[in-house]
Amino acid sequence: MKSLILIIAGALVIVSTVQATTYTLQFNYANVAATINTVSRELFVQRNGRVAQTAFMDQDLSSMNQYEEIANGFKLRNANEEEIEFVKDIDTAEFSLFTIARRVRDRSVQVTDCIRMTGSNWYGGPQQKYQYWPIQKLRFNEYSFLTKEADNCAVADRYWLNSLGSFVYVDDETPLFIDQNYGQPGYMCLEAKKSLPYDIYDQTYSFVYQIGVARDAKEAHMAAIHNILGKPSGHPAEAMVKYPIWSTWARYKRDIDQHVVLEFANEIVKNGWPNSQFELDDDWEMCYGALEFNTTKFPNIRQTINDIRAAGFPRVTIWIHPFINKGCEPIYSQAKRLGYLVADHDGNTDTEWWNSQTGQAAYVDFTKPEVAQWFTQRLQAILDVSGIDSFKFDAGETSWTPPDPLLNGPRSHQPNMIVDDYVRTVAKFGDLVEVRSAHRSQDLPIFVRMIDKDSEWNWNNGLPTLITTLLQMNMVGYPLVLPDMVGGNGYNDHPPNKEMFIRWLQANVFMPSIQFSYVPWNYDNETIQISKAMTDLHERYTPQIMERFQLAVSDGYPVNPPIWWISPNDTEAQKVYDQFLLGDNIISAPVTKENVRARDIYLPAGDWVDGNTGTAHTGPKWIRSYSVPLKTLPYFVRKNT
Repeated sequence: MKSLILIIAGALVIVSTVQATTYTLQFNYANVAATINTVSRELFVQRNGRVAQTAFMDQDLSSMNQYEEIANGFKLRNANEEEIEFVKDIDTAEFSLFTIARRVRDRSVQVTDCIRMTGSNWYGGPQQKYQYWPIQKLRFNEYSFLTKEADNCAVADRYWLNSLGSFVYVDDETPLFIDQNYGQPGYMCLEAKKSLPYDIYDQTYSFVYQIGVARDAKEAHMAAIHNILGKPSGHPAEAMVKYPIWSTWARYKRDIDQHVVLEFANEIVKNGWPNSQFELDDDWEMCYGALEFNTTKFPNIRQTINDIRAAGFPRVTIWIHPFINKGCEPIYSQAKRLGYLVADHDGNTDTEWWNSQTGQAAYVDFTKPEVAQWFTQRLQAILDVSGIDSFKFDAGETSWTPPDPLLNGPRSHQPNMIVDDYVRTVAKFGDLVEVRSAHRSQDLPIFVRMIDKDSEWNWNNGLPTLITTLLQMNMVGYPLVLPDMVGGNGYNDHPPNKEMFIRWLQANVFMPSIQFSYVPWNYDNETIQISKAMTDLHERYTPQIMERFQLAVSDGYPVNPPIWWISPNDTEAQKVYDQFLLGDNIISAPVTKENVRARDIYLPAGDWVDGNTGTAHTGPKWIRSYSVPLKTLPYFVRKNT
């Protein structure tokens, strides 16, 4: 069997024109070479002689026996007219990007390319309940890559970055499933197939992904921001950053009325937290989806909101969801008759969520412009009636739709489009907006809230994942992160104890905002004193948070990157999961384990000053057994900043 070597360097150069069924193909970039052999099916991406990424491509590659030159690349084709394109997108001295694209003509065909994860550390991927960091120890088995309520996968952007300075980004049109550490340990396999929950009706489909390479992980990520992911067009209000948000949810769940919320508001101010934001959470509606106040609980909502403001809360928001429950009349029947609810291909709109029984709810279809406008008008009516300022938007993931939904838009983008259309509809309500689901919406100027955390010390959605979720969201391009409530949500009648509450709050200090629901005065005076010190510290560093918000808007920088961000080739820093940065100059090292009074802290390269003691340190170095009594949050500030 003869071989043909093709080298692409600006323009294609054909070294041999001998017909062949084995090809060795190579892109030559300014500093990058990408080489693939159609027999071994291995793709090697090198920068300056160092392998930055390795992939093992599907067996369809070995069937390709026709070659065609195209603009900035080449195309391979087999006898069944299946095609693979390799196209050079960007080629500079700093960054190289190329696309691998298949047009699969038979929907019964599944294609799998596997990315090697061993030999480097990996970041990004989907938000998860067990949010390990780095992410190469995660396990997935035929995991549909969509936003979903399961596994806390509310943020699902198809982007992975490795510590060698290379990333993979899979196009939205690809019906993507992933296998990670299943079948092939040490690999993440990208599987494309026409299978639910994606559209299953078109005869053909696309499998398209891009590989980017730069000098290091930081430069690669910034190139992804500027060329693929995007950056925020604005940022939330400074007051929402500087002062805490107080939600009724964790403390009261659905047991709220005008007396409860006014008592709560007065307690907060009495104990030393004026000028905060008050958030009215679940069960204020007449029925779920009515978007009208329950007049038994809130007989005069405008007066209630005025009383909350008078107590010392200049900002008041309210919880909103995208569902209408059966029995919530007349709005349910009206919306169904008008075609305003997400339906499957048989016209069935039945679904469920946590506030309904199975099949007893429907999801508002935001993919229809007239429906988005209708919902927007109903939200504005809430503001007009109540005097409330803005909204906390919940849910939105694709998994809440009926199976096999029929949405308004290209089938190749279904069902992902419902998430984007939902958050873009609701993002228009000012700079106090928060959402919890996200997909390709990095440009929105709003907070993306972490999905609910459990009041646990472990990796099962507990306190350690507060930090790793912060890192995951920043490293898929969402820098405006709203952490979940201090102490978690107390599900299963398991509220946080004093130690968990304090450690959770300390972990929040150098994050963009602090949300309370459980309150310090339910513990003791020491908890109140420590809590006040921590919120004061957060307030003192608000200018640095806002500065980083502005850099996120102007240049796309993460607000809370991992500590390797300032030293990308530091292999020790790459593995640290319980510290994070605020910008480039502040390291936070909170305690995330129970009964711990000393911890090890890693400082990357630079001159650092201990924020508690004033002691100077020069990194890279480990500080072993740093003393962390309950009142202490370890943090370090770069010298002379």
